[in-house]
Formats: sequence, structure tokens, C-alpha cells
Amino acid sequence: MSKTEIAQALRMQGGACTNLGSPFSGGLLALAASDVEMDGPIAALTRPWIEATVRAQMEDAVPLRLLGALHDLVLSGDEPDLAAAYPAPGRAADPETAWAAVRPALIRRRRRLADFMSHEPQTNEVRRSICLAPGFMAIAAETGLPMRTFELAASAGLNLNWDRYAYSFGGAARWGDSASSVTMDTDWDGPAPPIQAPVEVLSRAACDRRPGDLADEVQRRRLLAYVWPDQFERLARIRGAIDLARELNVTVETADAVDWARDVVTLQPGAVTVLYHSVFWVYMSKASQAALTHVIEALGAQATAQAPFAWLRMEQPADNLATMEVRLTLWPEGQERTLAEAHPHGAWVKWRG
Repeated sequence: MSKTEIAQALRMQGGACTNLGSPFSGGLLALAASDVEMDGPIAALTRPWIEATVRAQMEDAVPLRLLGALHDLVLSGDEPDLAAAYPAPGRAADPETAWAAVRPALIRRRRRLADFMSHEPQTNEVRRSICLAPGFMAIAAETGLPMRTFELAASAGLNLNWDRYAYSFGGAARWGDSASSVTMDTDWDGPAPPIQAPVEVLSRAACDRRPGDLADEVQRRRLLAYVWPDQFERLARIRGAIDLARELNVTVETADAVDWARDVVTLQPGAVTVLYHSVFWVYMSKASQAALTHVIEALGAQATAQAPFAWLRMEQPADNLATMEVRLTLWPEGQERTLAEAHPHGAWVKWRG
């Protein structure tokens, strides 16, 4: 492989950023791609992936690591000129102009940026809850039982609080805690979700291979860094969700998803056990995917009408990387169906129900 593949991956992700509403990020990645081709400082930062194919770089989220590293530097306040060149509420920013501040910061802070990029992205997009919440409503409507919820790859656990946020599903319906400090809406297409279902969460638990510690300022900043800097609404929402999670003392166990699901998730009569995750499957190896599927199917085989088991997930279909599917499998019947198609960040939902 070569710098050509790295530049191609940067441009590919840049196009995706622009299409997903972040033209600033898209423009920065286009400039970064040109910098790689000229053997500039981005070439040095991305050298660990010099032998990787474009596909492998995208799977390893190399362009997103770069964007996150730069945004983290901005948020830290350690590079005032760079921060002044980035977007802020009431102040637009141009990628070409910002690049004049980015390039010297790349040289001065190379070791720090490389260290940030050495770890896979640690994201926790709160708006994915607006895609998952209707799935939980569907489970409640169909079982009539309270829930025990278990989230895989939960990052800092912000989506553990999905029932404690306030939602507006377009003009279709409102749901959740109307007094919540975290509110979200979406461009909703389809019938209203089953908002009348009696949703009750008996318990909630989560794991992540490297959970974010919300008590740590640096780790909180890392979560913010992976939100694109010109998307102010997303930044405000995740800040509110972080504050709420800290108030509620949300905890996420450090564990491998397969081991944790096998050792921790059990069924209980009188409740529906729900295992859920979002934008996680694509980061697993094929072997881990197969192992987790085996654990899930084993739990499904144990399910009864008195102790049902649900698998709810928001993941990329194999044939469309720009759209997510919200899928639900509910045992003891084991029926699997697609509930919705959704924007990766929850900006729109096409509900099938």
C-alpha cells in the first residue's frame, strides 16, 4: 500500500462528513489528503497505516481518529490560534483558512496527536437513542413486561439513559421525560411509534472494552472531540447527556462484549431481558461476531413467554454503509424484523414498526 491509499481514505471520509452535515470536517480531510500526497505532517501521523488498504483504514476509522485528535487539541485550549480558526456558535469557519493554523499545530504537537490516534474512536452519539427508544417501546408493547437492559460497547454509558431523555418524533409523537435537560428530535417518516406502551426499566447494565470515565476531564473531552466541530447542536446535546450521566452515577463495566454477554446476561421470569447495541458490530472481528451470535442464540433458546429475550440493535447493513437499520429479534418465537432505517447520528428515522 502507499500514501495514495491513505489520501483516498481521507477523501472518502471527507465526502461522508460533508454528506452528513459537516462541511468543515469534509474540507479539512480533503486538505489532509493533499498534505499526505505532498509528504507533509499528515503523512507522518498516518504512517502506522501505510500498509493498510483503503478498506482497512476505513474500518480502523483512521480519518476519524485524525479529526478527533485535532478537535481534542482545540477543546483543550492548548493551541489558541487553532481554536480561533475552528467553528464556534456565532462564528463560521473556513477549512482553507483553518488549515493555516492546523499545519503548524501538526508539527508542534505531533507526539500528542499520534498518541490520541493510537486508540480507536471512543464515541457516544446520544441521538442514537431516538432510533433505539421506539424499539424498546415495541418490546414493551409486545411483551407487556418491565425490562432488564444490557448494553454492549456502551462507551461512557450515555445511551443507558434512553428513557430519561425527552423526544419529539417529528410531528408524530412526543415521549420521555418532558423535564429532562436532554431533548432531541428527528425527521420522522412513518406511523407514530407505540408511545402508549408501558415502559418500565427494572435494571440497566453495560460493558465496554475501554469505557469512558466521565469523572476524568480528559476522557470527557475525548467524547466531545469525536463530535464534528461545526455541529453545535450535537455538541450541546452530548454535554447535557454527560452532565446527566454524572448526576445519575452511570457506570460501565470494563469487559469484552462476548465474555460479558455470556457471563452476565441472564433471563428472569416476570421481565423481558434486552441486549442492545449501536454502531458496534462493524468494529468486531468476524470471529467475535460469530461468538457473540452464538451467545445470543443460546439466550434466545432459553427464553419463555414468562422470561422473554430481545436483541435490539442499530447497525449498518452490509450493502449500505451510509444508512443504519434498527433491527429486533424477540424470543421465544425468535422473530427477526427491521423496525426502521436511520441516519447514523439519528437526524432522520424511517419507521416501519
